[in-house]
Amino acid sequence: MSNGDDEAADEDAPADEEADAGEAEETTELSADTLDQRLDDAESDLEAAETEADLDAVEADLNEIEADIDAADLPEPDEDDEDAEDPAAELEDRVADLRDQLEDQRGPYAEDVVAVLEDAESTVADTRWTEDGRPDVVAAVESYLETLADELDTEISPESEDTDDLADALDQAAQVIEGSTLDPDEDAETIAALLEDAEALQDDLDAAEEWDDLTVREQLDAEGFYDVLESENRKDFPAEWNAVKVYEEIGEVEPIVKALETFDSDFMEENILDALWRMGPEEAFDAVHQRAQKRNKRPVEILGKIGDERAAETLHDFIDGDGDPALQKVTLRALGEIGSAESVQPVADRLDADNYEVRSAAARSLGLLGDTRAIDPLSDVLENDEANEVRASAAWALNQIGTERALGVLEDYTDDRAFLVQSEAQKAV
Repeated sequence: MSNGDDEAADEDAPADEEADAGEAEETTELSADTLDQRLDDAESDLEAAETEADLDAVEADLNEIEADIDAADLPEPDEDDEDAEDPAAELEDRVADLRDQLEDQRGPYAEDVVAVLEDAESTVADTRWTEDGRPDVVAAVESYLETLADELDTEISPESEDTDDLADALDQAAQVIEGSTLDPDEDAETIAALLEDAEALQDDLDAAEEWDDLTVREQLDAEGFYDVLESENRKDFPAEWNAVKVYEEIGEVEPIVKALETFDSDFMEENILDALWRMGPEEAFDAVHQRAQKRNKRPVEILGKIGDERAAETLHDFIDGDGDPALQKVTLRALGEIGSAESVQPVADRLDADNYEVRSAAARSLGLLGDTRAIDPLSDVLENDEANEVRASAAWALNQIGTERALGVLEDYTDDRAFLVQSEAQKAV
C-alpha cells in the first residue's frame, strides 16, 4: 500500500515542479530589473521608429509594461526612510516619460492643421478689430489662402473683406484639408508645411491691432465720446467727467452708459451713477441692474428711478431676512417706486422686521405700491407697533392708497398720541 502512495507521489512531483517553475518564471519576469530592461528595449524601439505603425507598436509595448507593473509584486518603500527607493513609482515615471516622447514623435497630422485654422477662424470672426488692425487681418488671410493654393492646388477666395467672409474662407480651407487624403507618413513634409503656414497665419492675426489693445481713452476717442466737448472745456480735468456732464445736460444716455462700462475708476463710476440717478433712463437698465446685484445701494436707487419691473425679483432677495438695514431701506424705497404687484407680499413681510427704520420703510413702500391688499397689515401696524415713526409711516401709506376703506381706518386716529399720526389722520378726514 505504501509503495502505491510513493508511486503516486512520484507521479505528482513533476507537475508540482512545473508549477513552481512557472511561478518562479512569472516572478522573474515581473521583477523590477526585468521591467526596467523591457523599458530600455521600448526606448530603443522608440528612437528607431520611423512610421506611425512603429509608434503604435511601441505604444502597445508600453501598455503591456504598465499593466505588468500594476500586477508585479514589487517591494514597498520603507515609510520611515524618506530616501527609500520605490521601484514601482520609478518604473511608472519612466513609462510616463516614454509616452511623452512618443507623442512628441507622432504627427503632424492633417487634423492638427484643421485645429489651428479653426482657432484662426474664431479669432477673425469674434475679435473687434481697430481701423488699423482690419487691413492687417485681410492681408494675413489672403496671404494664407495664396500659400494654400500652392500647397494643395486649390483656389479659395473670400467674397469680401468683411470679417465674416474672411472667416468663411478659412472654414472652407479647413474643410479642404480635413477632406484630403494626406498620410502622416507619406505626406509628412506637406502636412508640416501646411501646419507651419497655419501657425504663421495665427501669428499674423495675433499681431494685428484689436480693440482691446487700445487704452480706454483711445477706445472712447475712436467712438467719438469726446466730440461733445468744446475747446474751452476739453482741457478741464478729467475730460471724461466733463463729457458725462454734457451728455447728461443734453439727455444722451448711451455715451454715459458706455463710459460706465468702460472706465475702471471708482471716481468715474460714482459720478456716472449719480448722473444716471438724476436721469433715471430706461436705456441704462442692464448696466445698472448688473451693478445692483452686487448689493450696492446707488444702483438700487437708480433701479427705483427707472421703474422697470424686471428688477423686482432681484431686489426681493435684498430684503429677505434681517441683513444690512441701510440696504433694506434703500431697496424698499426702490420697490415702492417700481410699483410691481409682485412686491406687495415681500414688502409687507418686512413690517415685522426687528429694526424700526426697516419697518417704517416697508410701510412707506406699501404706500407707494398703492395696493389695497396692504390695508389690513398697515392697520395692524398702526394699532400695534411700538414705534410712533413706524405708525406714522403706516398712516401715510394708507393715505397714499386712498380708497374709502383705507381712509376709514385713519378716522379713529385723529386724536392719536403721536402728532404725525394725527396729522395723517386729519388729512384722511
